[in-house]
Amino acid sequence: MKNINNSSADFKSGFVVIVGAPNAGKSTLLNQMLGEKVSITSPKPQTTRNRIIGVVHRPFSQIVFIDTPGMHRAKGKLNVRIVDVALSSLGDVDIVLVLVDVSNQDPISEDFIIKQLKKKQRRVILVLNKIDLVDKSMLLAAIDKWSKAHPFEAIVPVSAKRGDQVEALLDSMESLLPQGPPFFPEDTLTDMPQRFIAAEMIREKVFRLTGQEIPYSTAVTIDSFSTKKGGALVMINATIHVERASQKGIIIGRGGSKLKEIGEQARKDIEKMVGSKVFLKLFVRVQKDWSNDTIALRNFGY
Repeated sequence: MKNINNSSADFKSGFVVIVGAPNAGKSTLLNQMLGEKVSITSPKPQTTRNRIIGVVHRPFSQIVFIDTPGMHRAKGKLNVRIVDVALSSLGDVDIVLVLVDVSNQDPISEDFIIKQLKKKQRRVILVLNKIDLVDKSMLLAAIDKWSKAHPFEAIVPVSAKRGDQVEALLDSMESLLPQGPPFFPEDTLTDMPQRFIAAEMIREKVFRLTGQEIPYSTAVTIDSFSTKKGGALVMINATIHVERASQKGIIIGRGGSKLKEIGEQARKDIEKMVGSKVFLKLFVRVQKDWSNDTIALRNFGY
């Protein structure tokens, strides 16, 4: 980690919210900028459901990022709440970072985002992501189109997956930040508790290892999270909630094979996060139609 001279009168700090259509690569970009994984990702849209904080420490600035769920015209109680989370994050921030998948643009969601931006007088940087998947002519056409859509402070093409142009993007944001001291200590990567991130890592594996319908019908809760042997072992019991008995069978798999695979992959990620061995035990519970149940949504943190 770079040394931070936060006593300097030139030090800058501020909040940046990352918004975009579902599956534009917002969480991948955040993880790339942080150098570590705090926000889960998958090829499926709407993987992120909550607001995730990530802190980037630079020699003369601290940038506090807010990763948000994909913005779209939502239907169903869960999706409406997810979009409300994203919209509420546009409020009191210094910069809005709009992420667009230049290889697969989503005109309906992107039009919705531009309309929301016009309601908030914020400084906006446009990030054209996935430039590794398009040719130069397509990229230039996208820059021309977007430069006419909104008065962006800057338009920065990047590949969040490969890290291309990410440092230039950080420089662009730093130039717009107000002067001020850091908000978080130098060793802070996120303000999200480990219990929350562990639950998200389990949910990510459900997204990655099951079919199209199942991930959107699941929620994960941590029943217990404790340390043993002086911190050398973390014991976690967690429950994967589904909406129907048939989904429970798919999550468990033949002879428990799918649940075992989910648990093994999640455990490896959690071990990287906590820096010690993890014993992870997973349960599967049916909670009928939870994604349209206001009380269940509140209990699951949505």
